[in-house]
Amino acid sequence: MIQKNSSGPAVAALARLRETALYMPVKAFLEGRGYEVKGEVRGCDLVARRGDEPLVVIELKLRFSLALVLQGVDRLALTERVYLAVPRPSSRHRRSRGTAPDAPDVRKLCRRLGLGVLLVGPRSVEIIEEPVPYRPRPAKLRALRLKDEFDRRLGDANIGGAAAAPVVTAYRQDALRCARALARGGPMRIAAVRAAAGVPGAARILQRNVYGWFARVDRGTYMLSGGGDAALTRFAGAIAALPAPALPPASVPVQPCPAAF
Repeated sequence: MIQKNSSGPAVAALARLRETALYMPVKAFLEGRGYEVKGEVRGCDLVARRGDEPLVVIELKLRFSLALVLQGVDRLALTERVYLAVPRPSSRHRRSRGTAPDAPDVRKLCRRLGLGVLLVGPRSVEIIEEPVPYRPRPAKLRALRLKDEFDRRLGDANIGGAAAAPVVTAYRQDALRCARALARGGPMRIAAVRAAAGVPGAARILQRNVYGWFARVDRGTYMLSGGGDAALTRFAGAIAALPAPALPPASVPVQPCPAAF
C-alpha cells in the first residue's frame, strides 16, 4: 500500500494539459517510496513494483470520466493495485455536481470497484482512495422500507424515470381510496371511511391531511375538500387500478313467519 503522506516536485507541465505531464510527478512520488517505475508497459500508462509486492498499475487522464473507470476495471484483471490519476480539480470544479474525482459519490464508486485515486497537484500527489476491497455496510432499515413500500403498492401506477410526475406511493394510494370513499358517501365518520375504503390507517391519513384532500366537518367526521375532488380527476388512472370500494351490506327482506296451524 502506498503511504499517504505525499509531496513532490513542482509540476509546471500540468498547465500544458497533456497526460504525459502527469507521468513524471507520479513517477517521482512512487520512486520516493521505494518503487521501480516504468511507463507504457503493455498498454498500461505506468507500472510500478516494490520487492515482492503486487504490481501497481496507474492510468493517467486529464479528467475523471466513465472511460477512465472502465479502463481501471479492465486493469484489475492484471493486479489488485490499480490507481486512477487525474489533476487536482479547481475549486470551481470541486463545487460543481460533475464528476470531480474527489466528489463523495465518485469516491464511493471507486471504493466499490476497488480502484485507487490519485490527485496530481502542482506541488504534491495525494492519495484520496486506496484500491482495497469494498464491503458496504448493509442499510437494513432502508432495505426493509423498500420492501414494505413494494409490497404495499397496488399495481404499477408510475413510469420509471419520470422525475416531474408525482409518485403514486402506497400512502398516496391509501389516501386516494379514502378520497374516493368520501366522494361516493359524502361526509363520514372515520370508522365508516375505514370500512368503505378498506384502509386500516384511515384515521391517521384523514387527521394528518398531508395532501389537503380532506376537510374536518365535526369531531371524527370528514368530507372531501376541493383539492381532494381535483385529485380524483388528476389520479383517475391510478384510482382505476385500485381495488373496488366496499359496498354497504344489502338489506335482507324480512320473511313473515309461517302461520301456525
